[in-house]
Amino acid sequence: MKHVEIFTDGACSGNPGPGGYGVVLRFGTVEKELSGGEANTTNNRMELMGVIAGLSALKEPCAVTLTTDSRYVVDSITKGWVYGWKRKGWIKSDKKPALNVDLWEQLLPLLERHRVEFVWVRGHAGHPENERCDALAVAQRDRYAR
Repeated sequence: MKHVEIFTDGACSGNPGPGGYGVVLRFGTVEKELSGGEANTTNNRMELMGVIAGLSALKEPCAVTLTTDSRYVVDSITKGWVYGWKRKGWIKSDKKPALNVDLWEQLLPLLERHRVEFVWVRGHAGHPENERCDALAVAQRDRYAR
C-alpha cells in the first residue's frame, strides 16, 4: 500500500457564509494542491470537504496520514462519534440531529477504502502545510465572498 500524506483546512466568513477548503497531497516528493468552496456554507462543512476532496483524489487504496486543525473532524472519527450517530439514524447523544450527514455519508466509505491515521495540529501555529492549506481555503472563501 502506498503511503500518502494529506493536509487539509477549511475557512468560512460568517457561519454560515462564504467558505473554502484547501488540500495538499504528498506522495514522496510529488505534491498536488486542491481547493474549492461554496457561497453559503459553514466552517465544519469546509473542513469535511477538504478531507473528502483529498481522499477522493486517491486512485487506489492507500495508507494515509491526514493532518488537519479540525477537532470536529478528528474527534468525530477517532472518538467514534460519527459511527454512533450513524447507528442511531444520525441522531446525537443529546437527541438532536447530527449535522452534515450528507458529507459524513461521503466520507465514511472513503475511510473504509483507505487506511487513515488522523493527526491534529493547532491552526495558525506555523505548521507549513497547514498554513498553505489555510491560504488555499481563504482564497476560495474570498472568491465566493464577492
